[in-house]
Amino acid sequence: MSKSVLIIYTGGTVGMMNSGSGVLLPFDIENLLKSIPELSRFDFKIDSVAFEKPLDSSNVGPQEWQKLGQIIADNYEKYTGFVVLHGTDTMTYTASALSFMFDDLSKAVIFTGSQLPISDLRTDAKENILTAIELACMTDAEEKSMIPEVAIYFENHLFRGNRTIKANSENFDAFLSPNFPALAEVGIHFKLNDAELRKANKSFSYKSKLSADVALLKVFPGFSAKVFQSVFDNQYLKGLVLETYGTGNIPQDKHLIAGLKRLSERGVHVLVVTQCIMGSVELGRYATSEDLKALDVCSGKDITSAAAVTKMMHVLANCESPEEIKALLRKSIRGEVTV
Repeated sequence: MSKSVLIIYTGGTVGMMNSGSGVLLPFDIENLLKSIPELSRFDFKIDSVAFEKPLDSSNVGPQEWQKLGQIIADNYEKYTGFVVLHGTDTMTYTASALSFMFDDLSKAVIFTGSQLPISDLRTDAKENILTAIELACMTDAEEKSMIPEVAIYFENHLFRGNRTIKANSENFDAFLSPNFPALAEVGIHFKLNDAELRKANKSFSYKSKLSADVALLKVFPGFSAKVFQSVFDNQYLKGLVLETYGTGNIPQDKHLIAGLKRLSERGVHVLVVTQCIMGSVELGRYATSEDLKALDVCSGKDITSAAAVTKMMHVLANCESPEEIKALLRKSIRGEVTV
């Protein structure tokens, strides 16, 4: 079977050109790819598809995740792998969402983009795109993908998508995976981290349903109980991701605890994550997390906030019972949590 890659262009800095007046305008996919003449040197087929209107990633959300997921699902059997060109600001959210929406993925879905537009003389776009294509097409002797993951490639590193954070808005190495090793390091040679790459044993399926009835709340010194109350009493809320201090610590404030208790009594699921870049939630380690432990909320351990939000959206939409939701929130379903 000959190799092939489908490039999906959603928008972002990677496809921008300077209008001459200092304003960045989006390329269409044809002109974007024409800017990379090196593509003709690949000895396999490269096809492309684009969103009707290129989007700044700040405008990408659940509807676009579903659209992107459907494109990949519809073309799944036709291509060896997929490369998604995406803006950097919300790339971790989109990659995390798709990792949960794809069950038993056996092909590479590699996200990439750039910090400088492809029209810029010093752009990082070309190297990122060319390498992402090579990674998406890597197969073993049995022609199976060597990277059956939703991953992000940027500046010499391939990271699991749901383990990644955007850590820098100025340097080319924009992304980090603080609590999980890189899936691959790329220099003169490709060095795959085989021990950490996931394995697919079943048939691929795509679950498109997502619930947007989710909130992300960050505790901070001097918070207003009245402001928090508007979240706790929201009738549409089904899931809350709570960003806490350290290992799951929160202020010992009676209004905060009372609000969280009301959520628990209403059946709203709470997933606790840490504001720290590195480390894990460990409820009960300090007295300031005992109240959360007593409420039987779910510990997100070392999950990223982006993965926590998208996992909550996925689990709420695809589980029938509260017990199943809690069980999935507490375990690793796509390698997003260290077990």
